[in-house]
Amino acid sequence: MNVRGVRLYGVKDIRLEEFDLPEIKEDEILLKVICNGIAMSTLKEITLAQRHLRVPKNIHTNPILIGHEFSGIIEKVGKKWKDDYHEGERFVIVPEIPGQIESPGYSYKYFGGAATYCIIPGDIIEKGCLISYEGDSFYEPAMAQALYSIVGSFHSNYHTIPGSHEHILGIREGGNTIILGGCGPMGIMAIRYVLQMKKKPRRLVITDTNEERIEKVRKLITVQEARRNGVELYYINPSMLTDPVPALLAITLEKGYDDVFVYAPPKNVAEIGNRIMAMDGCMNIYAATADKKYRAGMNIYGSHYLKTKLIGSSGGLRSDMEEALEIIDNKKINPAIGITHIGGIDAVVDTTLYLKKMQGEKKIIYNHINMPLTAIEDFRKLEKNNPVFGQLADACDKHGGFWNKEAEDILLANF
Repeated sequence: MNVRGVRLYGVKDIRLEEFDLPEIKEDEILLKVICNGIAMSTLKEITLAQRHLRVPKNIHTNPILIGHEFSGIIEKVGKKWKDDYHEGERFVIVPEIPGQIESPGYSYKYFGGAATYCIIPGDIIEKGCLISYEGDSFYEPAMAQALYSIVGSFHSNYHTIPGSHEHILGIREGGNTIILGGCGPMGIMAIRYVLQMKKKPRRLVITDTNEERIEKVRKLITVQEARRNGVELYYINPSMLTDPVPALLAITLEKGYDDVFVYAPPKNVAEIGNRIMAMDGCMNIYAATADKKYRAGMNIYGSHYLKTKLIGSSGGLRSDMEEALEIIDNKKINPAIGITHIGGIDAVVDTTLYLKKMQGEKKIIYNHINMPLTAIEDFRKLEKNNPVFGQLADACDKHGGFWNKEAEDILLANF
């Protein structure tokens, strides 16, 4: 079967190509990929290439498919799975596979999201990483793969029980939580996730050094809305302070933060997070760089006497994905909030290579169309050359300027 896909051959060497997929084996399933999100972690992947932990060493001669935030339709089912999965069903993938470092979009020749079709191996299906999806859109389950890693990070934090060696999993209820670098698309979903949690923190602080992004998120998720949900929400720009630590600690009445999430990779961000931890605080390194020798200064004294903990999280469990899908299906979080650009498969290479330099937030790709990466806010002015963009603009205007199923249907029908 001839397909189109973007494959990694070496450092920042990704190519949109046509190639043949083999016939699926009886324990495999052929997936038709409709939507694929462009993730910052993929940029780190292609920057490191074969030096990345998940990427094979022989990609120069055996390239792998990139893309791990994807959804679509089950196209063909191997004999082994005929009773469990059915052709025409929609699917979502759990990217982190239990018991191994290899994952879709990093490690497999035929299993990745930046392709028109791909094959999911039988052992991955056996590990529960293919989920049938009953929703009616494609962008929502693709974005759920971003949300699930946020869900996983909040479940990864833990705290001690006085007088016991047992741990309480999750963030501290009624405590102080901070998301450093939290005004990007992942941070926005994290804020929304906190506000809909049953066991919420008392205070949630969001920092970002980009004032424009802060103001955008402040209007999108107001302190009044947070207060209605039982959370005191603060937005802080640390770049406007000589030393942000005293100001951040003052918000907690000098107690410090029980849960610190690092959503930006510069090492000074992690160092600030380490300085503001409370007794028994837990800091989660959610964002990292492509530098495998990356280091930051940590307060070892605090770990010894104050029981502070440093952990990291990447991806999550099937249960985290199921929670993310439930949140989206119940309209507790609109995953389109962070989406700013739409494109076709011909936009994947440049979008991935220059992701850091691009304006806007989340970029999503529809693999079965050709279309330059286009900002949603530009749809209206493109209408004069192509009336379909006027239809897309109308559909987004009806949904507060956000991407939506109506717009997705128009796109897929006309491109």
